[in-house]
Amino acid sequence: MPSLPIVTIPYELFGLTDEEIEKTAETLVGDVVAALITPRERLIEEFRNKQGVEQVESKLSRPRATDAYEPVRAPASLAEAIDVFYQRGWTDGLPIVPPTEAAVEDMLAYTDRGPDDVVGKIPPRWGKATVEKVAVNAVMAGCLPQYFPVVLAATEALAEPSFNLFALQATTNPVAPLAIVNGPVVKELGINFSFNAFGPGWRPNATIGRAIRLIMTNIGGGIPGTTDKAIQGQPAKYTFCIAENEQENPWEPLSVERGFDAQVSTVTLVGAQAVHNFVSWASTPGSILSTILNGMSAMGTNNLFHAGTAVIAMNPGHAAILARDGYSKEGVKRFLFDNVRAPMSKLHPDEVPHYQLRRPHLNWQVTDGLISVADKWEDIMVVVVGAAGVHNIFMPTFGDPTVPVTRAIAFKDGTPVKSVEELRRRR
Repeated sequence: MPSLPIVTIPYELFGLTDEEIEKTAETLVGDVVAALITPRERLIEEFRNKQGVEQVESKLSRPRATDAYEPVRAPASLAEAIDVFYQRGWTDGLPIVPPTEAAVEDMLAYTDRGPDDVVGKIPPRWGKATVEKVAVNAVMAGCLPQYFPVVLAATEALAEPSFNLFALQATTNPVAPLAIVNGPVVKELGINFSFNAFGPGWRPNATIGRAIRLIMTNIGGGIPGTTDKAIQGQPAKYTFCIAENEQENPWEPLSVERGFDAQVSTVTLVGAQAVHNFVSWASTPGSILSTILNGMSAMGTNNLFHAGTAVIAMNPGHAAILARDGYSKEGVKRFLFDNVRAPMSKLHPDEVPHYQLRRPHLNWQVTDGLISVADKWEDIMVVVVGAAGVHNIFMPTFGDPTVPVTRAIAFKDGTPVKSVEELRRRR
């Protein structure tokens, strides 16, 4: 739409004085008027001469992303292939596996969908995530073909409107989709749920999470520094995939809590920030819960500002202690909802209007008011991950602009699979 009148408001307004912002606003008003009254033919000519994206990307050290449909000469070596993909901005910065026709066909063998079937549209580019395009990115990420059904389910979750990937892709917030896998597929594929579940060492976790990121970049157009404006980012934007430790979980798995049968394999996506570890050496019910609620109450966390889902990744040892003391998962969530509070008095006066804008329903008139971490107890998500020990993790999220989405690993008609090998046989 080259004649569409667009006026860009620079983000660099942040940090300017009121006088500087007013001067910029006056200029922008003039730009708006000009865009509305300029003849269409002239707008088209001006569009041809605009170099807005190039100007932004010239400030970055990474290569400029180019359209994925542009032809690429067949590289002569693996090293050249990796360099070509990097120079065109099609990677996450790490070396990729070249998506040869044979490798993509191997991936497609683990779905009963057609290559041109559209799994969903991925914002902000709104690119069509066809099954074949998803397979290409799964190959690049290093996935085994058996992992492909999990990647497809995660792609469906990405495209779900309530997940609001558009906001996650374009925000300045250091948020990334966390994939949590449940069900029989965890054991079948060897997805890590125990020691170092959030860390390196397991191919399924690393490559499934990485495939999700490459899909967001190459199909969705979430280009770091251009559309993805995260101020600092976080390492989880490379890969962020775990499985729940159902073997040692004293409560119902996350998938069951979200309405699925225990034998159904699922992927749940949560727009999460970086992990915040805290330690409870006493490991009694009181010390465990007290440590968690104090860690979640730190002023400045995204959930105090935005509410929404807050995630606790609890180790199975602590979960067992709480369960023995009579706590159900709902009981833990209700306790945290009732007690995770930050005093409004801790806010700097300059911050108060911003919090009031985001949380207007809170009582800002009282002198001893408290800010809750969520608006309802159901928004506290508790998953059992890792091995028994003294450590637990709190992950703030993007808040109420997004909600977690769960998808079953299933056939095209929606019937859940008992094993990923069923997909290969049906094909």
